[in-house]
Amino acid sequence: MSKKFNFFKEAVKNYKTSGTVIPSSKYLANKMLKEINFSAAEVIVELGPGNGAITHHILDKIKPNTVLVCFEINDAFYKELKKINHPQLIVLKASAEKIKSEIEKLGYSKADYIVSSLPLTIIPKEISHDILVKNFEFLAINGAFIQYQYSLTYYKKLKEVFGNSIKLSFEPLNFPPAFIYKCVKK
Repeated sequence: MSKKFNFFKEAVKNYKTSGTVIPSSKYLANKMLKEINFSAAEVIVELGPGNGAITHHILDKIKPNTVLVCFEINDAFYKELKKINHPQLIVLKASAEKIKSEIEKLGYSKADYIVSSLPLTIIPKEISHDILVKNFEFLAINGAFIQYQYSLTYYKKLKEVFGNSIKLSFEPLNFPPAFIYKCVKK
């Protein structure tokens, strides 16, 4: 069976944690990643990578001194990600709320970039707020949290955590089309 069909099947079964039924497009991945300075990044975190649609794009761009740490709670997606053979990739079966403790176990104290595909609008409000706050705290100064969503309904919540340091863009060549938030820690 194709990877897209497997993604669809798993996403439908677990819609409340996947938030979509189709993997992110290469256009969405490219627009999200253009905000990353790959030559300076040492630690990049990906939240909710699913089957690795964006993960592969990150791995194609990272420098030899960079590590990519992925947080995935879905068993099937976690197993799929573990099949990616790349020395700089670390896949954790852990919630994004545990970013600090999990990454500190690996010997890192801050993330330069956090790329998120989490469906924040369908995660319970207390949990999604906790994820945002903990990720903000774990970002390096001038680090960026890059999140996509299918609507603008989460802008206010992101602004509560990141203040006015949010840049918004849009990618129409994704299904569904997506808004991309680049939130910088000042």
